[in-house]
Amino acid sequence: MGGTRELQLAQIVDSHNFPAVMAEVLRIFHYHYSADASLRLNLAYEQVRSLFSGDFPGYRACLSGYHDFRHTMDVVLAAARLLDGCNLERPFVPQGLAESLLLAALLHDTGYVQEEWDTTGTGAKYSREHEERSVVFLTTYAETFEIDARELPILVRLIQSTDLKRSFDDISFGDDQERLAGAILGSADLMGQMADREYLEKLLFLYYEFREAGVPGYETEFDILRKTHGFYSVIRRRLEENYAGVYATAKAHFRERYGTDRNLYMVAIDRQMRYLEAIIEDETTNFRAKLKRGDHRKLEELSQRPPR
Repeated sequence: MGGTRELQLAQIVDSHNFPAVMAEVLRIFHYHYSADASLRLNLAYEQVRSLFSGDFPGYRACLSGYHDFRHTMDVVLAAARLLDGCNLERPFVPQGLAESLLLAALLHDTGYVQEEWDTTGTGAKYSREHEERSVVFLTTYAETFEIDARELPILVRLIQSTDLKRSFDDISFGDDQERLAGAILGSADLMGQMADREYLEKLLFLYYEFREAGVPGYETEFDILRKTHGFYSVIRRRLEENYAGVYATAKAHFRERYGTDRNLYMVAIDRQMRYLEAIIEDETTNFRAKLKRGDHRKLEELSQRPPR
């Protein structure tokens, strides 16, 4: 007699359906906050979506295969869920800061998008400085996003929280609540991408982003799979120590909202890492044959391009 199948993260909302993802973000947000905040968050969602699709004045469509709009929305949703979990288990995050957190999540990777005049390569060439470019975009278009002078430095610090090159402890947060918001966004950026059911396939796109940016140490697609498996221990340590273990509050969200006493993000990530280990250890077939999700046509096009 078969048991009830356990809920999986990917079953809750289709990550390819951006309006549905944003609706889920706002539904979670409204557990704790008033509906009037939806207007500005919806405005930001529409503006950032237009930026990535090439409809924002002065910018090209985003050409990065890994850091695309879907990645942004994965992070926004993860941030909303962690925010809910923190409000259930930790000191309450006030509405103004909660809005800033989700705005920063929407804006955190805008630095991957090229201006119209920039017709060489893709925005992946900015991988190592994309956080700084995201801050420049935020500062330039703050009025478009209805961000005032008081809120602007808060969003800058929150975006800086996602920079793995920067020490989280060196960011001069305004107070402990803002620091918590930074930890939420930093955690969401890692968890959102690693829990994506197409994460392993998308790692191959990340390889081509690294190649274009000149990031050393990645000579082949297989290198990024092998090194990601080793890098996971570094990520877990950052989640636990630098980001104060806020990743664990996702369990409260899923318990309260879906009746499952599990952190579905970590369940999904652990599953990814086990499968990645099996791919690395299995030498009987080419690793590409074991990665069946994602846009293989686009990946094949990338693999045919000469290195820059």
